[in-house]
Amino acid sequence: MFPGEASRSRKRGMKIGNWNVRSLYRVGSLKAATRELVRYKLDVVSVQEVRWDKGGTVRTGDYDFFYGKGNENH
Repeated sequence: MFPGEASRSRKRGMKIGNWNVRSLYRVGSLKAATRELVRYKLDVVSVQEVRWDKGGTVRTGDYDFFYGKGNENH
């Protein structure tokens, strides 16, 4: 054991993923996506093809979804 080793806190890696959701435009899709993020214990995820208008931030559970301008036709 090295000096100070006992006092070190255990570090946890960050889990990062990429997911093509095909659309979060339908009712309940965001909740379903959030459940999957929790299930896989992901910290940061790039979500493709959200298909929401304009841009902004949505909070759901412990996650913040940041999104940019999408297709106006959904």
